[in-house]
Amino acid sequence: MEQGIQPLNPIAIDLGPIQVHWYGLIIGFGVLLGLIIALRESERRGLDKEIFTDLILFAVPIAIICARIYYVIFQWEYYSQNPGDIIKIWNGGIAIHGALIGSVLTAIVFAKVKKISFWKLVDIAAPSILLGQAIGRWGNFMNQEAHGGEVTRAFLENMHLPEFIINQMYINGTYYHPTFLYESIWNIIGVIILLSLRKVNLRRGELFLTYVLWYSVGRFFIEGLRTDSLMLTDSLRIAQVISIALVAAAIALIVYRRVSGQADKRYLDL
Repeated sequence: MEQGIQPLNPIAIDLGPIQVHWYGLIIGFGVLLGLIIALRESERRGLDKEIFTDLILFAVPIAIICARIYYVIFQWEYYSQNPGDIIKIWNGGIAIHGALIGSVLTAIVFAKVKKISFWKLVDIAAPSILLGQAIGRWGNFMNQEAHGGEVTRAFLENMHLPEFIINQMYINGTYYHPTFLYESIWNIIGVIILLSLRKVNLRRGELFLTYVLWYSVGRFFIEGLRTDSLMLTDSLRIAQVISIALVAAAIALIVYRRVSGQADKRYLDL
């Protein structure tokens, strides 16, 4: 390690047997901020404020469980030999696509039980989900994970990054691409776009599907820079395959719902 460079402590609070990791705190903050935004918008759109409070009580734990299961499945060679590590999510290893699968399935069931439109629900939630993902990537930063391939310090300095980011990208004697940062910035831009599209009054469901398109396109290209990707084969990265599938599915759904008349209602309709 270069002289004077020390990684940031991934533990925020250390009380002996009880340790609180920055990873969990950052993800929790992202969820909280996203919930606040969703609550405000749901009230404007004529939904009871308690709808999203109730939804998140189910969606968050289910999303975390599904995200971990997804990750463990594709890293089973390791976890089959180290089953005690399966529950150690504070060390990282939760997959966004797994979380999205869990969240969407939860929202589908929740919407049916509450007798409200699933598409209205996820349209309102879309900017919040993407904001949570943008913030959550900083949890990866604290754990020095989700980074890209090797680069030089000069490369990072030429990007005009703060010193603390450059130093945190120095891992085991090598500097790496801050792909966590690329994705975080991409997602923040996406949040701004989604918030702006609320005023455009898109057809119901298309705000959420725009989120799927935006995130998937960015993830496809950023994933290609990463060195810790979950792999389907020796040459196929799972996240890239899923991203392509999601882009195709989102476009197909937009076309199908318009042609079939299922998207006649607009976002601003109560």
